[in-house]
Amino acid sequence: MSWRVNQFNYSRRPSIEIAIGEVKLGGNQPVRVQSMANTDTNNIDGSVDQCIRIAEAGGEIVRFTTQGVREAESLQQIHTALREKGCLTPLVADIHFNANAADVVAKYVEKVRINPGNYVGSIKIGDTSDYTDQEFETEYQKIRARFIPFLNICKEYHTAVRIGVNHGSLSERMMNRYGDTSQGMVESCMEFLRICGEQDFQNVVISLKTSNTVMMVQTVRLLVEEMEKQDMHYPLHLGVTEAGDGEDGRIKSAVGIGALLADGIGDTIRVSLSEEPEAEIPVAMQLVSYINQRIHHPTIRGEESPLLSKFEYLKRKTNTVQNIGGENTPVVFITKDGGFETVPDFLINGNAVKNSLGENSTVYDVDQLFDLLSDTSEMKFLRLHFEQLTYEVLDFLKANSNIVILLNTNHINGVGEQRAFFHALLNAGCEVPVIICRKYNENDLQLLQIKAAADLGVLLIDGFGDGVFIENEGDIPIEAVNSVAFGILQAARVRITKTEFISCPGCGRTMFNLQTVIARIKARTSHLKGLKIGIMGCIVNGPGEMADADYGYVGAGRGKVSLYKKKTCIERNIPEDEAVEKLIELIKAYGDWHE
Repeated sequence: MSWRVNQFNYSRRPSIEIAIGEVKLGGNQPVRVQSMANTDTNNIDGSVDQCIRIAEAGGEIVRFTTQGVREAESLQQIHTALREKGCLTPLVADIHFNANAADVVAKYVEKVRINPGNYVGSIKIGDTSDYTDQEFETEYQKIRARFIPFLNICKEYHTAVRIGVNHGSLSERMMNRYGDTSQGMVESCMEFLRICGEQDFQNVVISLKTSNTVMMVQTVRLLVEEMEKQDMHYPLHLGVTEAGDGEDGRIKSAVGIGALLADGIGDTIRVSLSEEPEAEIPVAMQLVSYINQRIHHPTIRGEESPLLSKFEYLKRKTNTVQNIGGENTPVVFITKDGGFETVPDFLINGNAVKNSLGENSTVYDVDQLFDLLSDTSEMKFLRLHFEQLTYEVLDFLKANSNIVILLNTNHINGVGEQRAFFHALLNAGCEVPVIICRKYNENDLQLLQIKAAADLGVLLIDGFGDGVFIENEGDIPIEAVNSVAFGILQAARVRITKTEFISCPGCGRTMFNLQTVIARIKARTSHLKGLKIGIMGCIVNGPGEMADADYGYVGAGRGKVSLYKKKTCIERNIPEDEAVEKLIELIKAYGDWHE
């Protein structure tokens, strides 16, 4: 069952099949889509109604927050009420901090999600000294002693388990030993998996989530490699935490989840949007459907380069051609002018290219190399497909350092074909800068967001591409197409051009009306380009998932908010009606505000 990612030809990672109630997951099953309720779990009627809406939208699994034993008992009532209404959707209990609640609820629902970061308390709370090997082992034995009885309950009641590691809530023990790293997340998961193996418990699915798309992709890839080494083949749940809402949330989710699906990794996905949970389902379904089009595609004959790192971001080294390549941030091309909020770097019309200064360049085809050579411009463009990249063309590109490639593809697996092009350049030592070009024919903006983000995001995360060119022949305004292009660059963390809002999707733990607060904060701060603001409903993952945010707004209790600068809490328990103004005052106090 040994498997590794094929960089060019899509093949799905083989995993074992597990049962979540009547829903089968992994193996030859389709990629399942799911969501999480944002109701108070103790609100039985409201929770039942929302679960039915999610199921009617196509959600195959629904998760509920389960803070304690009371919520566990409420979830039993929700489960009973749903079955009486004919809704057979499997339910998942989401557990943080309360292993006792996990034991209780495992008897009532089809799956329990536990977080290794807070499943049991630390033996060194508040102690910043390094763990000795003995202390590290002592805490592991504490985890093991608490986890095994839970697994025995799950065996008895045929309950599945999700081991869900969140970047924002790694345990003190893992942070102390591995730091804030992918390795720490992987090891946090692996030690729980090893216990499952010892206890012959196989009904397990895994997730490793973070709001950083690059880290999320690299961490899951690292986990898959580690599991392959240890002959583990558990199914994987994919998601980007705190993706946000609107266009940003859709693009960020499609970049992170789409990159792993393109690798053939993933058995179920959850798109986390700061909107009503049923709005997540169509996005997830469209993303899965789009990736599935690559199944049984025509073979792409590429040669993988040993220079690519799947576990760290290394931008491909390229020539500097004016403002493209080298140390420049990736540029954006667009087909016509418009009322752009963020001005694109180049306008392209047929074979004519104009930069933001009004300077003109020409695009050539591969049969016009003599004409290109005669062009004395400082920047010129060559339009290429992978099959046109012959040894002669490679030699030509290596001999001429003022050329920029416009890389096109018509392949059903365009990601694989464009990857093969970049690997060929790496293998040949050719440092020509490349603009990743993709053409669509969409009238639905959400579909364009999802498809373009899934196609371009994975290449950018892999360190490929000196710019992007999205061309859409459908009925979508050019301003919206331009916004998608810049949104993808931001989601892949290669060019920041607007305020980034890291906001959770909300759940029963959320301490305020998330959508209303996000709208209020966006209205006041969206002009602060390049600033990252975290908006979190509660403290479970809040401070951790917004660790790379500049400022944080976190629910501390009913009607109370705490404000953060980076990971440091600056003000606690501010009345909610004062919190947005206090946030602005905090941004001003640190010199990051401008009108």
